[in-house]
Amino acid sequence: MTESKSTHRVVGYLMALGAGATWGTTGPLSTGLYDLMPATSIGFWRVLIGTVALAIWGILFRRDLFRADRRGWLLVGLGGGAMVALFEIAYQFAIGGVGVAGAAALLYTAPVIVAVLARVILKEALTPTRVALAVIVMVGVALTVTGGSNAGAEAARMGVSAGIAGGLLSALSYALTSLMGRYAAPRYGVVKVLFLEAIGGVVLIWIALAIWDRSPHLPPSPAAWRGLLGLAAGSVIAANLFFFGAMKRIEAAPASVAATIEPVVGALLALLLVSQRLTTLGWLGLLMGVWGVAAGYMLEGLKKEPTADAEPMGRPA
Repeated sequence: MTESKSTHRVVGYLMALGAGATWGTTGPLSTGLYDLMPATSIGFWRVLIGTVALAIWGILFRRDLFRADRRGWLLVGLGGGAMVALFEIAYQFAIGGVGVAGAAALLYTAPVIVAVLARVILKEALTPTRVALAVIVMVGVALTVTGGSNAGAEAARMGVSAGIAGGLLSALSYALTSLMGRYAAPRYGVVKVLFLEAIGGVVLIWIALAIWDRSPHLPPSPAAWRGLLGLAAGSVIAANLFFFGAMKRIEAAPASVAATIEPVVGALLALLLVSQRLTTLGWLGLLMGVWGVAAGYMLEGLKKEPTADAEPMGRPA
């Protein structure tokens, strides 16, 4: 029996690592698409393809995926969809402006934002340890952004300022999705929450881009379709399935710690695939950010382990 439990946990850790590694492909794959289509269209098609795949799965295997009460549609479909829309547009600006490693580092300020918002909204304590780890993360982010390159992202025509703003906005959407998930996931289930917010996200991204006079472009070539299918299959579908699988086998804190491999994988892939390099200080900053976030997750988990069902998704769709 002990061996079975041990194997169960090993599989859980491997799935969490798989989730983080798969999320780490978002930046390099997006960068590869910048020469083929507008950056603002990439997030729309990524989420739309993932949503269609989830809808087909629901029709075949889980019809209740389409059923939710009015509160679910308003909170998750509209509210969560708005966070997905913000994340998808902002994160493309981050990747195009400060490169893959810089965008991932900025995204991982989300736990810091969660800690601050939890203090304001949920009245959770902002302890000295949380503050110290937040400082470490922020210093790490600063070193990563200033010590990295955005080679290959020039086609997106976004500057460093736009990249930093996009990274912080994507982190804010990540943080707000986490807070929303604390309420919604236990009531509707993580897969249904993912599906409802993805539907809302697709609609709101299209509306936002139409108002902005940047309506999504059809992928112009088979290469563009292949890149988008890879993005959707990996960072939308596979990564979330890996993370859900991990949460069923191990506690929330170690699953989240394992998933923080994402920015490291993203930086390595960016180096290998699109020649984006980090200086020594940039790598130090990236590792500081990962360590600060991982330590925060672990310390929170040691104090109190919530049930898997009560946890939010790893990140917006």
